[in-house]
Amino acid sequence: MQKHSPADYLEDLKKEFEIQGDPERAQGQMAYMRHQFEYYGLRAPEWTAIVKAYYREHGIFSGEELKDFVVLCYNEDHREIHYASIEMVQMAQKKKDPELTGLLEWIITHHSWWDTVDWVSKLVGIQFRHFPDQINPVTERWIYGKHLWLQRAAIIFQLLYRDKTDQDLLFRYILHVKDSKEFFLQKAAGWALRNYSRVNPDAVIEFTAQNQLAPLTRREALRLIYPKKVKP
Repeated sequence: MQKHSPADYLEDLKKEFEIQGDPERAQGQMAYMRHQFEYYGLRAPEWTAIVKAYYREHGIFSGEELKDFVVLCYNEDHREIHYASIEMVQMAQKKKDPELTGLLEWIITHHSWWDTVDWVSKLVGIQFRHFPDQINPVTERWIYGKHLWLQRAAIIFQLLYRDKTDQDLLFRYILHVKDSKEFFLQKAAGWALRNYSRVNPDAVIEFTAQNQLAPLTRREALRLIYPKKVKP
């Protein structure tokens, strides 16, 4: 099997997306995402099937070629192309490359919106399971920096950790942003706490009682514990 260049991959995927896309659906997708990105009008199962079939046939990149492919994709305007690059990164993650952390950070900070940031944050969580020594230096830089989406990633990267969640780190990071007016940080904090309440509800109850959190954060955090409406 002869692998093409990153540029060849990109052009092949663009051609297939254009053929399979639905311009009418694309209009709705663009509106839903506040017209921040162009769309081909592909549903998630459709673009996923195209991408996975292509990668199975032609293989995936690693190292510098993977970075080149991601950057090429992110120079495009269509969101499905961005997704295609992340799909390859997710597949490449099985090789357990410590350098992949930097690429994940790069993706979070480019064309940033909740759809890709939340997906990549889960990949960050997997990456840190492979390389736990990276957790503190990387996520502390993220949470104490000024980049909204890196802060969100620092809060939600443990969503899949369940009883392996570092509670002290999670609570410390949420307290750092608790006074933020940013919707996506308030929502992330509530989401992370709600998820953690599945394994340690008492800790979440105590944390929300002892700290003045944003109403949205508190409401989201306690949703599973108190299924009825939580007062702000």
